[in-house]
Amino acid sequence: MSLSEILHYLRIGGVTLALLILASIVALGVAIERLIALWAVSERSRALGDTVTKHLLRGDVMAARTASERSDAAVADMFLAGFDRFERTRGTCDGVDSAVERERAQVGLRLRRNLWILATIGSLTPFVGLFGTVAGIMRSFKDLGLDVQAGGTGGTAAVMTGISEALVATAVGILVAVQAMAFYNYFQARLSRVLVELRLLGEEFVELLRERPLNAPSATAPTAAAPASVDSRPQPEA
Repeated sequence: MSLSEILHYLRIGGVTLALLILASIVALGVAIERLIALWAVSERSRALGDTVTKHLLRGDVMAARTASERSDAAVADMFLAGFDRFERTRGTCDGVDSAVERERAQVGLRLRRNLWILATIGSLTPFVGLFGTVAGIMRSFKDLGLDVQAGGTGGTAAVMTGISEALVATAVGILVAVQAMAFYNYFQARLSRVLVELRLLGEEFVELLRERPLNAPSATAPTAAAPASVDSRPQPEA
């Protein structure tokens, strides 16, 4: 299809085709934004999980918290929520697993941001294209009626061109829907895997925090007792 034909169909399609093209651009923009947001999210989370695991195996809770604060991984917020709960309970770990799971749900919501746009575009654009086709066919039959009134033959040639141009709206609507749903299904599958990995990292974190070695006692040893002073005063004679 040449550029002139594309421009011709855009002119004929009018507002309906313009809306479909705009929806396609929006879907592509959302897909690119989500690709950037989810880039290496699993790798960064696993790397932070390994670092926190090493610190907790040594019983160094402060070092594990510092590593989480310095990281931008998705699992870092889960670890920090667990550390906050751990500090509020004074090291008893009561409710740490609930705090981590709640934060995991919040992380999942952030990772799914804007995906509803893809689902909406994928479900609505076929109907928008169908509306454009129906409107085009109605316009073609109107032209047919005007042609008959003007003394024309009223043959099929008078409407075939208009109908073929109207069907372009349906074709474009289907293509845009396929594009949006392909992106949506890809991100849904990827996020399902990421959320499972985050849940496993969170469960391992809670277990390590509960089973961490007790901190060693203070390194300062108690000072030795001073020797008893010898009384130098003269003793009374018996």
